[in-house]
Amino acid sequence: KPKLVKLTVDDQDIVEKYGEPLDFYTWDRQPMDVFLNIAKGGVEDVGAIVNVMKDLIMDEEGTPVMKDGMVLPGPVLIACVNKITVSLGK
Repeated sequence: KPKLVKLTVDDQDIVEKYGEPLDFYTWDRQPMDVFLNIAKGGVEDVGAIVNVMKDLIMDEEGTPVMKDGMVLPGPVLIACVNKITVSLGK
């Protein structure tokens, strides 16, 4: 059964800009179709990656943080994508 895990964005530029590392939550495993969408996504298909990430970047309650037109700043979103990709690759 999937469980919610905390990931921390602690890239130097993010910490400098926001004053601290940023935590978010995601499921420790994803359905194969989601995993494949992440794996095949590329820089040229940013919209598709953002759509996938809307369901994967959550708060500690498991509620997606990008909803109601809210999106993360670009550098934070990219850092979250990187953390999720590394996490799913383990």
